[in-house]
Amino acid sequence: MSRTTKLTSVEVCAGAGGQAIGLERAGFEHVALVEIEEQFCNTLRLNRPRWNVVQADLNKFDARLYEGIDLLAGGVLALPFRKQANNWGV
Repeated sequence: MSRTTKLTSVEVCAGAGGQAIGLERAGFEHVALVEIEEQFCNTLRLNRPRWNVVQADLNKFDARLYEGIDLLAGGVLALPFRKQANNWGV
């Protein structure tokens, strides 16, 4: 039995899109990619203009808007590349 529709996903902490590209290649359709950092959002929008990139703090992000998705994916925080890392003593 084959699927006629793509699986859907929302990715939080999307970064510059590495995981999102992998999920896209695996057949997922991104409903939203959520990232707080402006430069990463700009990169995502430049490289994939059709993606719904949401610049937001996860503490204020309303995930209820995306009820019914197939996958909630989360990017692993790359501490050395985040400006907040210095504040954490890393």
